[in-house]
Amino acid sequence: MSNVTFAFLLTLFAGLSTGVGSVVAFFVRRTNYRFLSISTGFSAGVMLYVSFVEILAKGGDALASAYGPSTGQWINVASFFGGIALIALVDVLVPSPQNPHHLPSVESTAGLRIHAQTASARPGANGGTHTRLMRMGLFTAFAIALHNFPEGLATFLAALHDPTLGIAIALALALHNIPEGISVAVPIYYATGSRGKAFLYSFLSGLAEPIGAGIAFLGLHLAYGGSSGSLPTEVMGILFAGVAGIMVYISLDELLPTSRAYGKGHDSLLGLLGGMAVMALSLLLL
Repeated sequence: MSNVTFAFLLTLFAGLSTGVGSVVAFFVRRTNYRFLSISTGFSAGVMLYVSFVEILAKGGDALASAYGPSTGQWINVASFFGGIALIALVDVLVPSPQNPHHLPSVESTAGLRIHAQTASARPGANGGTHTRLMRMGLFTAFAIALHNFPEGLATFLAALHDPTLGIAIALALALHNIPEGISVAVPIYYATGSRGKAFLYSFLSGLAEPIGAGIAFLGLHLAYGGSSGSLPTEVMGILFAGVAGIMVYISLDELLPTSRAYGKGHDSLLGLLGGMAVMALSLLLL
């Protein structure tokens, strides 16, 4: 199996984890919020550690070899904050109620379920409620799809350069995509009464991740790829630094706040440190 195929399959796995979220929403009667807290904290720990220790360092080394130590480090830092600016711009373009980085509280989610179930018990009498729920689900699916484009690029590039690193990032993103799938599936299911439709929209929102990776790679290959299909060192360096910025932003803006919101005591911190420790061990052993 070629590196490109393996990297694409990892990106596909991470993206389609939104579909897993919809299955969880349908068949688990009560959400284990402590597990959600620890797992999202774990994802943040993996992504933060690998961004600062591995990916940003690789970007710096590549750019230093291309432009010299001083200029290369300046470009590395600029690319890192450029990645943060890119994902922050996506956040600005997506309205807050549908933004997956602005997750609802446990109480508001429970209230939504009760309200939707009440409406479902009287079909036709609450058409406006069904319409609002459907609209919420569709906008959330669109917002998640938009966010998944840069996430797909991050997974794909990391796996292309280092398959072991790509596996770790794909697993971290898969864990954080599961609650996003829940946020798409629940309102659509209560609006339509169809598990199939809810799963389909959740599944499609996750497809944006491998599609984004494929489009990005094709564009980069056409613009910079040589006859061997490899990208120039300086391009890979800039992309790695940008990817590190994207992953740091996702961790700090989405994963850690979510982990804190759903956890108790030090659940979030334990997940964070656990993710860092596992990532550190995997880099040392592999």
